[in-house]
Amino acid sequence: MSRFIRSIGLLSILSVVGMGCTSAPAISAGPGPGPADGYELHVQAPHLMENGEIGGPFHHFCKGISDTIFQCLLFETTDANAPLVAVEYFVAKTASRTLPLIQWHRYFHDHQEEIDTGRLFILDVDDEAKKKEIAEAAGKTDGVIYHLWQKGQEFPDGTVTFPQSIGVQFPQPN
Repeated sequence: MSRFIRSIGLLSILSVVGMGCTSAPAISAGPGPGPADGYELHVQAPHLMENGEIGGPFHHFCKGISDTIFQCLLFETTDANAPLVAVEYFVAKTASRTLPLIQWHRYFHDHQEEIDTGRLFILDVDDEAKKKEIAEAAGKTDGVIYHLWQKGQEFPDGTVTFPQSIGVQFPQPN
């Protein structure tokens, strides 16, 4: 288990995933373990797109990959054939806050501020105490989103945008 996961409490996220979050199947790369295995933590949140519009909400399927990074694959729906539209990295604040301030402000957002808006939802976890642990762990990270498949495009054309979190309230998803 990595020091990052232990230090910011992401161990609770992994234990929640291991305790039967089964409504979204794990992504598998084939026989044996592969890099796509383990994206089982399901979070839903909208983003402020670079054109100023609200996008999503996006379904994030996440897992920890290093001492400082938790990564998420983002989809607009939970359909089996939903295209991957973005990737978001949760980076420990101890790492992301070492960037030049202008770079941090251009690309990153504070997950604690996002959580405090009440518009980020942890799905497929029924235990409220576990949800609180997950939120507390995520609050110790900053996020950077790479949006790869722009709305209305037939296919990704190489355009990458960097949406941000937004500070408005949204109703709880069904």
